[in-house]
Amino acid sequence: MRDNISDLLAFIAVARDRSFTRAAARLGVSQSALSRTISKLEERLDIRLLARSTRSVAPTEAGERLLLSVAPRFDEVAAELEALTELRDKPAGTIRLNAAEHAFRTVLWPRLDGFLRDFPDIRVEVSLENALTDIVAGRFDAGIRLGELVARDMIAVRIGPDWRMAVVASPAYFATHPAPRIPQDLPAHNCINLRLTSSGGHYAWEFDKDGQRLNVRVDGQLTFNSTRPILTAALAGHGLGCVPEDMARPYLDSGELVETLAEFCPLFTGYHLYYPSRRQSSPAFTALLDALRYRA
Repeated sequence: MRDNISDLLAFIAVARDRSFTRAAARLGVSQSALSRTISKLEERLDIRLLARSTRSVAPTEAGERLLLSVAPRFDEVAAELEALTELRDKPAGTIRLNAAEHAFRTVLWPRLDGFLRDFPDIRVEVSLENALTDIVAGRFDAGIRLGELVARDMIAVRIGPDWRMAVVASPAYFATHPAPRIPQDLPAHNCINLRLTSSGGHYAWEFDKDGQRLNVRVDGQLTFNSTRPILTAALAGHGLGCVPEDMARPYLDSGELVETLAEFCPLFTGYHLYYPSRRQSSPAFTALLDALRYRA
């Protein structure tokens, strides 16, 4: 029985990492020993679990089925054991979060800074991604995204206020280009695009006209996969950028940027921290959740 458990844990590590090298390093065994363990498991089950090539490793159909059915149970056991070790005077342990860069800067870090000082036994690992990430597959404890983007099967807790995007450009740009009056004027402008990591496509600028959402595809010389370079390019006069209003505010106040189409830019539901409903909350996670909770 003990060997079966060890072999299954070895299989889960390789299947998740898609690499014998990375899985062996994480498990603290040699790559050859790990390969023999997987081969023995396949022989015992009389079915191929992993498809191997010189460059990659991936679960077969049977391996994927085994991974989906067995791995969550081991995760639940690990979570329960971790929760037991944290039953002491101060919460402790590691919390893994996935967040967008803007969420980290505006709502997570301002509270995380003090939280880490108050709970020195808690470690927080933050992965910054602008793409929508499957936090269960990525083995994150929680994610942070706009409330409207959180899947319905997740528990979501609001951690920030509503906010809006702003369409901005430098005075130099507007000196040679008439400001758009309506969103439909944007295709005639040199706009700075944002490429979405999740889909590979460009972000469609979102507006609200008479209570109806309107998405406008824009074009221009520049494309980035993050909003901060868009702000930099707009300041340099390279076109119109659509960025979070709080990022642009200092430059709007100083006159280095000018906003347009403000009446069409809607409010977005504030950032929420979300996590799977089946997750057994540890004392450390509960403490972080309380620290991040939005209080208007």
